[in-house]
This record gives sequence, C-alpha cells and structure tokens, in this order.
Amino acid sequence: MSWIEAIVLGIVQGLTEFLPVSSSGHLRITSAIFFDEDAGASFTAVTQLGTEAAVLLYFAKDIWRISRIWVIGIWDKSVRSSLDYRMGWYVIIGSIPIGLFGFLFKDQIRETARNLWLVATTLIVFAFVLAFAEYWGRQTRRIENFTLKDGIVMGFAQAMALIPGVSRSGGTLTAGLFLNLTREAAARYSFLLAIPAVVMSGVFSLPDVFDTSGGGSIPTPAQMIVATVIAFGVGYAAIAWLLRYVAHHTLYVFVLYRVALGSLVLALLLTGTISAT
Repeated sequence: MSWIEAIVLGIVQGLTEFLPVSSSGHLRITSAIFFDEDAGASFTAVTQLGTEAAVLLYFAKDIWRISRIWVIGIWDKSVRSSLDYRMGWYVIIGSIPIGLFGFLFKDQIRETARNLWLVATTLIVFAFVLAFAEYWGRQTRRIENFTLKDGIVMGFAQAMALIPGVSRSGGTLTAGLFLNLTREAAARYSFLLAIPAVVMSGVFSLPDVFDTSGGGSIPTPAQMIVATVIAFGVGYAAIAWLLRYVAHHTLYVFVLYRVALGSLVLALLLTGTISAT
C-alpha cells in the first residue's frame, strides 16, 4: 500500500462511517477506482477503531453515565427503571445479531460480499428503503421512549451492514425511522450500538490486516496507524455535523447520493472500467 492510498482511505473512512452511505462500500469503491486493488475487509475493520475512538470521546459523558448506572443496577434494583440502566442492556442485546452473523459468515463477508456488483446494488436498493422510512416514519418518539424492541430491531438492522453498501448507520437510522423514532434519537442509539461490535471487529482483524498471503494492497504498521488516526479526526467532526444535520433536515440528500454513486459504479462495471472483484 502506498502512503497516498493509506491517507485517502483514512479520510474516506472518517467521512463516511457515520453517514448513511456505507463506509465499507466507499472504501471498496475508492480502492477499485483509484488504486486498482481492494484494501480488504480487515483494513476497513481496523480503521473503524479510529472512528469508534471518536465516538468514545464525543459521547464520553453519556457512555460513562450509562456504564456506571448499569453496573450499579446489577446490585441496586432502585435504578433499574432509569433510561441509562435500560440503555446499557439495549446496547448489549442489540450488539448480539452483528456479532453472531459476523462470526457465522466471516469468510463470505471478507470475500463474496465485497463484489462491486453487490455493493452497487445494495447502495441503490437500500437508498429507496431509507427514502421510504424517511417518508413513512412519524418521528414522534424521542430517546426517552426507547424500548427493548427498538434495540433488537435496530440491532438486526446493524447486522445487515456486514454487507458493504448497506451502511451500518443507514440501516440503524432506517430501522429507527420505521419505529417512529426521531432522527436524532435513532442516530444517538446508532452511535452507542456501534461501539461493542466495531471495537471487537477491529481488534480481531488486527492480525489479518498485515497478512501477505492473500491478494490486495498490504499496509505497513505505520500506514495503518496513520490511516486510523486520520479516521479518528475526520470521524469526530463528522459526528458533530451529523447530529446537527439530522435534527433539522431530512435524509433525502443521502438517498440521492447513494443512488448516484451506485449507478456510477454499475456504469463503470458495465463498461469494464473497473473489475468487480
């Protein structure tokens, strides 16, 4: 891997991780168009540690409060009715689907699912699903109204993002809108829900990212660190921007972007400009 590739992919990861446009899909597409090689699922997983570090920093007070109340609630029944205690369980339970499916379909996720025909198709198809959720969702429920059912449904929606092009944040936001949550409530839970799955995925992928036995571009440890740090900085800014944006705007701009990008990739594939694998 060249240094320019590591830097560009770090920026792309930071920009797209929290937007409903699929960061893994963007890394796959960027690698194919500009660098003619797939950086791989492991590179994606490890750079996500940078963006999740941004989540930990941005929501540090919320995470500390929820974690503290959850631990206290294990022994003290008086706090179990609080939202913070329940949210701790919602994040744990909501993380089970992606952990289970990620383990069961690890090989398919790393190989078959990275085919650009599939990535482009899922970008377009799930753009329309997001558009329908934005149109249909009443957005009458705030974070205070969050329930276990919401956590489970959004947990399964997050698991769908194991397929590049679906988008983890896009899937959870879509599910939240279908559940009549406000965009901001869905986004906040989406950020918290990502922490266990993404951190564990990144940690377990560390040995694979430097594996030279397979194809594709292989980063040096220094390049991997720089790409992850860049993803952290850009991702932190993206969190702040997205939370402000969803509070006052619809998600239709992301729908149009996904359709345009997916269509571009399909055109490049049809003309033989880029390879699907």
